Amino acid sequence: MKLYCPSKFICLCISIILIATINTKAKAPARDYYQLKIYHYKTQEQETRLEQYLQQAYIPAIHRAGIKQVGIFKPVTQQDTDRRIYVFTPFSSLDKLAGIEQLLQADTKYLADGRDYIDADYKNAPYTRIESIILQAFPGMPSTAVPNLTAAKADRVYELRSYESPTEKYNINKVRMFNVGDEIGLFKRLNFNAVFYSEVISGSHMPNLMYMTTFNSKADRDKHWETFGNDTQWKTLTAKDEYKNNVSHADIMFLHPTEYSDF
Repeated sequence: MKLYCPSKFICLCISIILIATINTKAKAPARDYYQLKIYHYKTQEQETRLEQYLQQAYIPAIHRAGIKQVGIFKPVTQQDTDRRIYVFTPFSSLDKLAGIEQLLQADTKYLADGRDYIDADYKNAPYTRIESIILQAFPGMPSTAVPNLTAAKADRVYELRSYESPTEKYNINKVRMFNVGDEIGLFKRLNFNAVFYSEVISGSHMPNLMYMTTFNSKADRDKHWETFGNDTQWKTLTAKDEYKNNVSHADIMFLHPTEYSDF
């Protein structure tokens, strides 16, 4: 069957629009993958060795590998029996994340600069354990952002949140709330200075999502959340039946960036 086209110009325009639509979908930005490493340790000596390794060996090596920003954070309040350092590294693909260890092992400068940490004796380890969480960025924010803050790093408060859901289906629903429901847009409009939003694809608290927002101070953080809670868009969003009961547990961690952190 031969289609009749009253105007070659109209047909051409329709073809251009269809091709543009297809190309737009094809060129949707790829979503980054993130690794959040949590070093658990007990002593000041371990902390000193960890920070020396991270600042002098790990971050420079990651930069040489083509990754521009690495985040190093400490809890605002450390626990005496379980002290922590959080290391956040973004990757443009899962393959690059999976291959980073092999790349580091081939970097002779990294091996030399990190010798004290890398070659630590089993009786004098620089940490008690490492926890590693793998995440994928949300479509609504497919890559990281360096926060636009004015306070000194020592005064800033970075809020890392983990939302667990009762089932995988509810977790998909909560992720949808951020992206389709535009909870990300709400945070952006209210200047929460997010570093990332992501879904956990491998971790010890699943199903869940994690995100990080940043503030010049704790008072600044509290003021932002008060505004958020009173916002009409948020009240409308949470009132929708489709988004009910999609969070079963929430963990909130207040962190400071170290002076040598890129974020």
